[in-house]
Amino acid sequence: MTPTGTPRRYTLGVLYGDGIGPEIVPASVLIADAALAATGAPSLDWRELPLGFRAIEEFGEATPKATLAALTETDGWLLGPHDSAAYPEPFRFQLNPSGTIRKHFDLYANVRPAKAFEGGKAMVPGTDLVIMRENTEGFYADRNTHRGTGEFMPTPDVAIAMGIITRTACERIAREAFELAARRRKKVTIVHKANVLKLTTGLFRDVCREVALEYPDITVDDFHIDAMTVHLVRRAHEFDVLVTENMFGDILSDLAGELAGSLGIAPSLNASQDRAMAQAAHGSAPDLAGQDLANPVAMILSTAMLLDWLGARHEDEALTRSARMIEEGVTSTLARGTSTKDMGGSAGCREFAEAVAVSIGRL
Repeated sequence: MTPTGTPRRYTLGVLYGDGIGPEIVPASVLIADAALAATGAPSLDWRELPLGFRAIEEFGEATPKATLAALTETDGWLLGPHDSAAYPEPFRFQLNPSGTIRKHFDLYANVRPAKAFEGGKAMVPGTDLVIMRENTEGFYADRNTHRGTGEFMPTPDVAIAMGIITRTACERIAREAFELAARRRKKVTIVHKANVLKLTTGLFRDVCREVALEYPDITVDDFHIDAMTVHLVRRAHEFDVLVTENMFGDILSDLAGELAGSLGIAPSLNASQDRAMAQAAHGSAPDLAGQDLANPVAMILSTAMLLDWLGARHEDEALTRSARMIEEGVTSTLARGTSTKDMGGSAGCREFAEAVAVSIGRL
């Protein structure tokens, strides 16, 4: 609500990205518009902004400075996947678009749910967990330094990368994990490799344990990253919130998404205290681009996470209800047997999105 008591209208950035991005992002916009219309909330003001191949061709930058400036004027944004591995030099070896945006806005919390759906192909039925991934440092060198990439080669035959762990970053991601667990099933699992990386991930583990003392009602355990992969395959349904550093979280979230049914259903939100970006956990899938074969579920659910985040931040019940309607619309559509090819169905990207929009209208 605005100070006058009238419903607030939000401005959201739209960055299509590469590959299947121009298909799954518009599908998500369609669903968000349908949900807000169903709740009677004001429509969203969508602002399209260049990024990726399109931006390289038009502006000579994969992430134009004008795009970053425009995002500052929005309430949040949808980021489609990028295909930075296929960018021409020198862009291929620069910090990729998602990393650039996350670093620029200090989006330190990467929230990645993995939930099995009725009608899906879950390898571990009943999976319903969230990976809280620290998003700014760890063993992703391109986010570790003020300038440069964090990687260097003292000789042509030796490559070195820095892994940086700080108490400040550990504390804030741990607190996010425990706050989330308090709203869920009250269990946090710390994932590390402190038996080998004693100082870096040892610090991560120890700081998370210190923060845990502030949450006596939350059950806490911890596992090494290699053991955690096995536990997820065997019993992902037993876990609630996992908290870990950057690279470990990236790897585990891909695994958890597939265990829940498909990487195509793996959403994520990148957030700080005052900014948030919806971004599917999967890549750009250039082999599927332009064929209406992409699964838009991850991007749709990421958009729901963004609406939920905005609803909580601005105490806007209409946005919160809209987010729930999107989740329910996706769930009911999959339960009725409508899904894309990767989940065993025959629907195209657009057909699936339209089916979800119809489901929302029935709620």
